[in-house]
Amino acid sequence: MKVTFFGTTTLLFDDGTDQVLFDCHFTRPSLVKYISGSEGTDTALADELLRLHPMDRLKAMFISHTHHDHVMDAPYVANKTGAVIYGSSSAMNVAIGGNVPAEQRVEFKAEETYTVGAFKVKVINSLHSKPTILNNDLGEPITAPLVQPAKLRDYKEGGSYDFIVEHGDKTYIIRPSFNYIEGQYDGYHCDVLFLGTAGLAKADETTEKQFFEETVAKVQPKLVIPLHWDNFFSRLDQPATGMIPFVEHTEVAFFKLAKYCEAHDISLLVQIPRTSIEI
Repeated sequence: MKVTFFGTTTLLFDDGTDQVLFDCHFTRPSLVKYISGSEGTDTALADELLRLHPMDRLKAMFISHTHHDHVMDAPYVANKTGAVIYGSSSAMNVAIGGNVPAEQRVEFKAEETYTVGAFKVKVINSLHSKPTILNNDLGEPITAPLVQPAKLRDYKEGGSYDFIVEHGDKTYIIRPSFNYIEGQYDGYHCDVLFLGTAGLAKADETTEKQFFEETVAKVQPKLVIPLHWDNFFSRLDQPATGMIPFVEHTEVAFFKLAKYCEAHDISLLVQIPRTSIEI
Protein backbone atom coordinates (compact mmCIF):
# COMPACT_ATOMS: atom_id res chain seq x y z
CA MET A 1 0.00 0.00 0.00
CA LYS A 2 1.34 3.41 -0.98
CA VAL A 3 0.39 6.12 1.52
CA THR A 4 0.95 9.80 0.79
CA PHE A 5 0.73 12.32 3.62
CA PHE A 6 -0.36 15.90 2.94
CA GLY A 7 -0.06 17.19 6.50
CA THR A 8 -2.52 17.40 9.39
CA THR A 9 -4.59 14.22 8.86
CA THR A 10 -4.86 14.07 5.07
CA LEU A 11 -3.78 10.64 3.80
CA LEU A 12 -3.99 9.16 0.31
CA PHE A 13 -4.12 5.36 0.18
CA ASP A 14 -3.25 3.79 -3.18
CA ASP A 15 -3.29 0.03 -3.78
CA GLY A 16 -2.27 0.37 -7.43
CA THR A 17 -5.85 0.04 -8.64
CA ASP A 18 -7.93 2.43 -6.56
CA GLN A 19 -7.21 5.42 -4.36
CA VAL A 20 -8.98 6.49 -1.18
CA LEU A 21 -8.39 9.82 0.54
CA PHE A 22 -8.90 10.35 4.26
CA ASP A 23 -9.67 13.99 4.99
CA CYS A 24 -8.85 16.65 2.41
CA HIS A 25 -6.90 19.75 3.35
CA PHE A 26 -4.37 21.30 1.00
CA THR A 27 -5.23 24.98 1.55
CA ARG A 28 -3.72 26.04 4.85
CA PRO A 29 -4.84 29.61 5.57
CA SER A 30 -2.83 31.68 8.04
CA LEU A 31 -3.82 32.08 11.68
CA VAL A 32 -4.84 35.67 10.90
CA LYS A 33 -7.24 34.39 8.25
CA TYR A 34 -8.59 31.82 10.71
CA ILE A 35 -9.34 34.46 13.30
CA SER A 36 -10.71 37.26 11.18
CA GLY A 37 -10.99 36.43 7.50
CA SER A 38 -12.72 34.30 4.91
CA GLU A 39 -11.05 31.87 2.55
CA GLY A 40 -11.68 29.48 -0.29
CA THR A 41 -9.70 26.61 -1.72
CA ASP A 42 -6.29 27.56 -3.08
CA THR A 43 -6.99 26.00 -6.47
CA ALA A 44 -3.50 26.69 -7.85
CA LEU A 45 -1.86 24.80 -4.97
CA ALA A 46 -4.46 22.01 -5.11
CA ASP A 47 -3.88 21.60 -8.85
CA GLU A 48 -0.13 21.48 -8.32
CA LEU A 49 -0.47 18.76 -5.69
CA LEU A 50 -2.85 16.81 -7.91
CA ARG A 51 -0.28 17.07 -10.72
CA LEU A 52 2.61 15.87 -8.55
CA HIS A 53 0.50 13.20 -6.82
CA PRO A 54 -2.03 12.17 -9.50
CA MET A 55 -5.42 11.19 -8.13
CA ASP A 56 -6.76 9.88 -11.40
CA ARG A 57 -8.03 6.73 -9.69
CA LEU A 58 -9.53 8.42 -6.63
CA LYS A 59 -12.79 6.69 -5.82
CA ALA A 60 -13.67 8.03 -2.37
CA MET A 61 -12.75 10.37 0.44
CA PHE A 62 -13.74 9.85 4.07
CA ILE A 63 -14.01 12.91 6.31
CA SER A 64 -13.18 12.48 10.00
CA HIS A 65 -14.82 15.75 11.07
CA THR A 66 -15.62 19.12 9.57
CA HIS A 67 -13.15 21.61 10.99
CA HIS A 68 -11.58 23.41 8.04
CA ASP A 69 -8.26 21.58 8.37
CA HIS A 70 -9.99 18.28 7.59
CA VAL A 71 -12.63 19.07 4.98
CA MET A 72 -11.98 22.44 3.36
CA ASP A 73 -10.77 21.18 -0.02
CA ALA A 74 -13.00 18.12 -0.32
CA PRO A 75 -15.55 19.75 -2.67
CA TYR A 76 -12.88 20.97 -5.08
CA VAL A 77 -11.09 17.62 -5.20
CA ALA A 78 -14.37 15.71 -5.54
CA ASN A 79 -15.42 17.87 -8.48
CA LYS A 80 -11.99 17.48 -10.13
CA THR A 81 -11.76 13.71 -9.71
CA GLY A 82 -15.33 12.41 -9.50
CA ALA A 83 -14.62 10.88 -6.08
CA VAL A 84 -17.47 10.23 -3.65
CA ILE A 85 -17.41 12.13 -0.34
CA TYR A 86 -18.34 9.99 2.67
CA GLY A 87 -19.03 11.94 5.84
CA SER A 88 -21.42 13.26 8.44
CA SER A 89 -24.40 15.51 7.78
CA SER A 90 -22.01 18.43 8.32
CA ALA A 91 -19.67 17.07 5.65
CA MET A 92 -22.65 16.76 3.32
CA ASN A 93 -23.39 20.47 3.84
CA VAL A 94 -19.80 21.32 2.96
CA ALA A 95 -20.16 19.20 -0.18
CA ILE A 96 -23.51 20.73 -1.13
CA GLY A 97 -22.08 24.23 -0.65
CA GLY A 98 -19.30 23.23 -3.02
CA ASN A 99 -21.73 22.01 -5.71
CA VAL A 100 -20.73 18.37 -5.40
CA PRO A 101 -23.37 16.30 -7.26
CA ALA A 102 -25.76 14.17 -5.21
CA GLU A 103 -24.33 10.93 -6.63
CA GLN A 104 -20.96 11.90 -5.12
CA ARG A 105 -22.29 12.39 -1.58
CA VAL A 106 -22.85 9.63 0.98
CA GLU A 107 -23.80 10.46 4.55
CA PHE A 108 -22.16 7.68 6.49
CA LYS A 109 -23.23 6.03 9.72
CA ALA A 110 -21.05 4.96 12.62
CA GLU A 111 -20.42 1.20 12.84
CA GLU A 112 -21.14 0.79 9.14
CA THR A 113 -18.53 -0.58 6.72
CA TYR A 114 -18.19 0.83 3.21
CA THR A 115 -16.55 -1.05 0.34
CA VAL A 116 -14.45 0.81 -2.21
CA GLY A 117 -12.71 -1.57 -4.58
CA ALA A 118 -10.56 -3.81 -2.37
CA PHE A 119 -10.85 -1.38 0.56
CA LYS A 120 -13.27 -1.99 3.42
CA VAL A 121 -13.63 1.13 5.57
CA LYS A 122 -15.45 0.90 8.90
CA VAL A 123 -16.58 4.17 10.45
CA ILE A 124 -16.57 4.37 14.25
CA ASN A 125 -17.52 7.13 16.65
CA SER A 126 -14.63 9.06 18.12
CA LEU A 127 -13.89 12.08 20.30
CA HIS A 128 -12.16 15.23 19.22
CA SER A 129 -9.28 16.46 21.35
CA LYS A 130 -10.25 18.72 24.24
CA PRO A 131 -11.46 22.23 23.34
CA THR A 132 -8.90 25.01 22.98
CA ILE A 133 -9.08 28.70 22.21
CA LEU A 134 -9.00 27.68 18.54
CA ASN A 135 -11.79 25.06 18.63
CA ASN A 136 -14.54 25.49 21.19
CA ASP A 137 -17.38 24.28 18.94
CA LEU A 138 -17.21 20.57 19.65
CA GLY A 139 -20.43 18.76 18.86
CA GLU A 140 -21.84 21.65 16.86
CA PRO A 141 -23.03 20.69 13.35
CA ILE A 142 -22.91 22.62 10.12
CA THR A 143 -26.62 23.03 9.51
CA ALA A 144 -26.72 24.67 6.07
CA PRO A 145 -24.70 24.44 2.85
CA LEU A 146 -21.32 26.08 3.41
CA VAL A 147 -20.29 28.17 0.42
CA GLN A 148 -16.72 29.37 -0.13
CA PRO A 149 -15.21 31.81 0.55
CA ALA A 150 -16.24 31.20 4.12
CA LYS A 151 -15.12 32.14 7.57
CA LEU A 152 -12.95 29.32 8.81
CA ARG A 153 -14.80 29.27 12.11
CA ASP A 154 -17.95 28.35 10.15
CA TYR A 155 -16.45 24.88 9.75
CA LYS A 156 -17.94 23.41 12.93
CA GLU A 157 -16.69 20.08 14.22
CA GLY A 158 -19.90 18.19 13.42
CA GLY A 159 -18.92 15.03 15.30
CA SER A 160 -15.68 13.06 15.02
CA TYR A 161 -14.98 9.62 13.56
CA ASP A 162 -12.14 7.13 13.24
CA PHE A 163 -11.63 4.72 10.36
CA ILE A 164 -10.66 1.06 10.39
CA VAL A 165 -9.35 0.20 6.93
CA GLU A 166 -9.03 -3.42 5.85
CA HIS A 167 -7.22 -4.31 2.65
CA GLY A 168 -6.18 -7.87 1.93
CA ASP A 169 -4.54 -9.25 5.05
CA LYS A 170 -3.59 -5.80 6.40
CA THR A 171 -5.53 -3.51 8.74
CA TYR A 172 -4.90 0.19 9.20
CA ILE A 173 -6.53 2.41 11.84
CA ILE A 174 -6.78 6.16 11.36
CA ARG A 175 -7.39 8.03 14.60
CA PRO A 176 -7.09 11.77 13.87
CA SER A 177 -7.61 13.24 17.35
CA PHE A 178 -5.82 13.01 20.68
CA ASN A 179 -8.57 11.51 22.80
CA TYR A 180 -10.09 8.12 23.56
CA ILE A 181 -13.33 6.34 24.31
CA GLU A 182 -12.89 3.72 27.01
CA GLY A 183 -13.22 0.23 25.55
CA GLN A 184 -13.74 1.50 22.01
CA TYR A 185 -10.96 -0.63 20.57
CA ASP A 186 -11.59 -3.77 22.55
CA GLY A 187 -11.14 -6.68 20.14
CA TYR A 188 -9.55 -4.63 17.36
CA HIS A 189 -6.00 -5.02 16.11
CA CYS A 190 -4.09 -3.40 13.29
CA ASP A 191 -0.80 -3.48 11.47
CA VAL A 192 -0.43 0.30 11.23
CA LEU A 193 -1.91 2.95 13.52
CA PHE A 194 -2.11 6.54 12.31
CA LEU A 195 -2.41 8.41 15.61
CA GLY A 196 -3.33 12.04 16.22
CA THR A 197 -0.92 13.56 18.73
CA ALA A 198 -2.05 17.21 19.03
CA GLY A 199 -2.53 17.57 22.79
CA LEU A 200 -0.16 14.83 23.92
CA ALA A 201 2.61 17.26 24.87
CA LYS A 202 0.49 19.06 27.46
CA ALA A 203 -1.31 15.97 28.75
CA ASP A 204 -0.73 15.07 32.38
CA GLU A 205 0.74 11.69 33.25
CA THR A 206 -2.64 10.09 33.98
CA THR A 207 -4.23 11.27 30.73
CA GLU A 208 -1.18 10.21 28.74
CA LYS A 209 -1.22 6.73 30.28
CA GLN A 210 -4.96 6.26 29.67
CA PHE A 211 -4.65 7.49 26.09
CA PHE A 212 -1.93 5.00 25.27
CA GLU A 213 -3.78 2.19 27.03
CA GLU A 214 -6.98 2.82 25.05
CA THR A 215 -5.27 3.24 21.67
CA VAL A 216 -1.83 1.77 21.05
CA ALA A 217 -2.00 -0.91 23.75
CA LYS A 218 -5.44 -2.07 22.61
CA VAL A 219 -4.80 -2.38 18.87
CA GLN A 220 -1.20 -3.61 19.14
CA PRO A 221 0.19 -2.15 15.90
CA LYS A 222 3.51 -3.07 14.39
CA LEU A 223 3.98 0.55 13.30
CA VAL A 224 2.71 3.90 14.61
CA ILE A 225 2.68 7.02 12.41
CA PRO A 226 1.73 10.29 14.15
CA LEU A 227 -0.87 12.63 12.66
CA HIS A 228 -1.90 16.22 13.34
CA TRP A 229 1.58 17.20 14.52
CA ASP A 230 2.40 19.84 11.93
CA ASN A 231 1.50 23.53 11.80
CA PHE A 232 -1.58 23.64 9.56
CA PHE A 233 -1.41 27.46 9.44
CA SER A 234 1.78 27.10 7.37
CA ARG A 235 1.38 26.58 3.62
CA LEU A 236 2.18 23.24 2.06
CA ASP A 237 4.63 24.95 -0.31
CA GLN A 238 6.70 26.03 2.72
CA PRO A 239 8.91 23.90 5.00
CA ALA A 240 6.94 21.74 7.45
CA THR A 241 7.18 22.76 11.09
CA GLY A 242 5.61 21.57 14.32
CA MET A 243 2.45 23.13 15.67
CA ILE A 244 2.56 26.68 17.01
CA PRO A 245 3.98 26.55 20.57
CA PHE A 246 1.00 28.02 22.40
CA VAL A 247 -1.07 25.12 21.04
CA GLU A 248 1.43 22.27 21.27
CA HIS A 249 5.13 21.50 21.72
CA THR A 250 5.51 18.93 18.96
CA GLU A 251 8.98 17.84 20.04
CA VAL A 252 7.58 16.89 23.47
CA ALA A 253 4.70 14.94 21.90
CA PHE A 254 7.15 13.05 19.70
CA PHE A 255 9.36 12.30 22.71
CA LYS A 256 6.44 10.89 24.72
CA LEU A 257 5.29 8.76 21.80
CA ALA A 258 8.82 7.58 21.07
CA LYS A 259 9.35 6.53 24.68
CA TYR A 260 6.12 4.54 24.69
CA CYS A 261 6.90 2.78 21.39
CA GLU A 262 10.46 2.07 22.52
CA ALA A 263 9.23 0.46 25.73
CA HIS A 264 6.75 -1.74 23.85
CA ASP A 265 8.91 -2.71 20.85
CA ILE A 266 6.71 -0.85 18.34
CA SER A 267 8.16 0.84 15.28
CA LEU A 268 7.57 4.59 14.97
CA LEU A 269 7.78 6.62 11.78
CA VAL A 270 7.31 10.37 11.35
CA GLN A 271 6.16 11.06 7.80
CA ILE A 272 6.85 14.50 6.35
CA PRO A 273 4.03 16.23 4.41
CA ARG A 274 4.08 15.69 0.63
CA THR A 275 5.93 12.38 0.92
CA SER A 276 4.88 8.82 0.11
CA ILE A 277 5.78 5.53 1.77
CA GLU A 278 5.07 1.88 1.01
CA ILE A 279 3.63 -0.03 3.96
